[in-house]
Amino acid sequence: MDFGPYEYKVERIDGDYAVLVRTDLAPGEEQEDKLVARALLPAEIYEGCLLHYECLSYEMK
Repeated sequence: MDFGPYEYKVERIDGDYAVLVRTDLAPGEEQEDKLVARALLPAEIYEGCLLHYECLSYEMK
């Protein structure tokens, strides 16, 4: 299990889930969207906001 740290952007909010995209990858590195339950994210997230992930926890930047 990888505990980060990683940087994400909230690409889209879809009901109880948010789609996150990594923003800290080097050019050319393959990226996969990550679907995360909103209950695991800060309550104040919005589309386009940036998140920091480390040790199984998300925080707004």
